[in-house]
Amino acid sequence: MTETTAEHDLVRRARLGEERAIRQLYERHAPRVYALVRRLAGDDALAEDWAQEAWIRALQALPRFRGDARFSTWLHRIAVNSALHGKRWSDRRRGRESDAPVEVTVDPGVDRTLLRERIELALGQVPAGMRHVLVLHDVEGYTHEEIGSMLGITAGTSKSQLFKARAKMRELLGGRPVTRYGESYVAPES
Repeated sequence: MTETTAEHDLVRRARLGEERAIRQLYERHAPRVYALVRRLAGDDALAEDWAQEAWIRALQALPRFRGDARFSTWLHRIAVNSALHGKRWSDRRRGRESDAPVEVTVDPGVDRTLLRERIELALGQVPAGMRHVLVLHDVEGYTHEEIGSMLGITAGTSKSQLFKARAKMRELLGGRPVTRYGESYVAPES
């Protein structure tokens, strides 16, 4: 899929350092960057830091953006890498501490907002490696080969981590369906 002419022009102007174009790119893409990083971080404060770091890296690298891929794809990759780098740094800093699991019980007739919160809480309880694979595969749509390349693991390890992550999510959610983009579905086995 190709970028629109307007998006291409906006990226070109931003590469030349035009502040208005940079601001427009930020306003257009910031919500998606934050949402992606939030799912990987499992924490609002970390997500804000990691999203900001992703934007700093993207703006520093913008003059070298060749346009071989869509800007959104390029930015998405930077956000994933920034989040993973932030996670490694955070893990080293904290050692191997872990929070006590949070128990959440939700009435089946609950609204979507509460269900999303419940899913976010459950996702935060999935070990980081599994969570990264789950988000990258089921939410962001990367293949196991791409995930392996990003995370420095084999495609087989990615598949194994995905299987374990889905099982953990089913356990945490009591076997109930998970929402994806506002639609109900049960995560498929693959």
